[in-house]
Amino acid sequence: MTTAQARQDLAVQPTPLALLLLGREADTRSERGVECPGDLPSPSDPDLVARARAAKEKLGEKVFVLGHHYQRDEVIQFADVTGDSFKLARDAAARPGAEYIVFCGVHFMAESADILTGDEQKVVLPDLAAGCSMADMATAEQVAECWDVLTDADIAERVVPVSYMNSSADIKAFTGKHGGTICTSSNAERALNWAFEQGEQVLFLPDQHLGRNTAVRDLGLSLEDCVLYNPHKPNGGLTAEELRNAKMILWRGHCSVHGRFSLDSVNDVRERVPGVNVLVHPECKHEVVSAADYVGSTEYIIKMLEEAPSGSKWAIGTELNLVQRLANRFAADDKEIVFLDKTVCFCSTMNRIDLPHLVWTLESLAEGKEINRIQVEKETADFAQLALERMLALP
Repeated sequence: MTTAQARQDLAVQPTPLALLLLGREADTRSERGVECPGDLPSPSDPDLVARARAAKEKLGEKVFVLGHHYQRDEVIQFADVTGDSFKLARDAAARPGAEYIVFCGVHFMAESADILTGDEQKVVLPDLAAGCSMADMATAEQVAECWDVLTDADIAERVVPVSYMNSSADIKAFTGKHGGTICTSSNAERALNWAFEQGEQVLFLPDQHLGRNTAVRDLGLSLEDCVLYNPHKPNGGLTAEELRNAKMILWRGHCSVHGRFSLDSVNDVRERVPGVNVLVHPECKHEVVSAADYVGSTEYIIKMLEEAPSGSKWAIGTELNLVQRLANRFAADDKEIVFLDKTVCFCSTMNRIDLPHLVWTLESLAEGKEINRIQVEKETADFAQLALERMLALP
């Protein structure tokens, strides 16, 4: 056997997921898209801001730009409204006169906006490859297989799915079809209380940390009441008995940004900044949340800092674009705001929406070119909307 033949025999073929991550394949049932068509302006073009303003002015009332809190400052300056994913989707639904909804966020957010807006409105994502690593951790096929495992364990009838807003339309549709609801980081406690009124167990998708933190901190369950379902292992890596005894069946997913914060991060910042208040997002690990002074959603974090007294010190455990923006905003009020970790940690997929992509999007729409439209198939949208409506009806 020649060396070349040996190398060929040993060659590792890229998996579908690897090709997807490289932008060389597409999967319409996944959160992640592929590279965008068209020529983007150069990021060094000094006229980008003026070009974005001109295109937006030309579009006028036809366009409504949504900006997620984790977006870059260069993009957020053009947002008509800012907020978290669900707030922005509802804001879009409240603007039926806008023909184009430009969502400066990630794919699952644009899907939710498409589900909640009118059929005549077009939701546009400036970069189709702006996905969400957490949402990618639960595919429709994996969740269907999980439900088969629960059925074989003879517990599916008493399990209620609760899916985090940070999930694909397919996962939201699965949730609606199986009697479950969607939740945000703000209303997860209410969603779980509702779910336990409907059934005896909860399948929480796709963020294990939000599910665990809410169950233990807010509902008073124990860590032993929670089991972790790993979609990459047979039967999720769990026995039928473990599944039957669990109150919370947590999906093995997490946020790549919030998952980086550690207990060491908390201990270190307390040493570096005496008297600091540690404020973190509930997508952080349980030990981080347990060691923090305050825990809450993005909107909660902003509100806490708005109401904080002058001279107070804060270490924030969430995405760095937002932390830097808040630090600059409140510097004049003598509020010291630092990032919880020493390591820079932007959301890489959220940061794919940059000024060149936004300019290209607005100029294309101004020229009458329809690009990067996000459309959710009707049956999927109907079941996903059912799950979202259950959330809106939560007591």
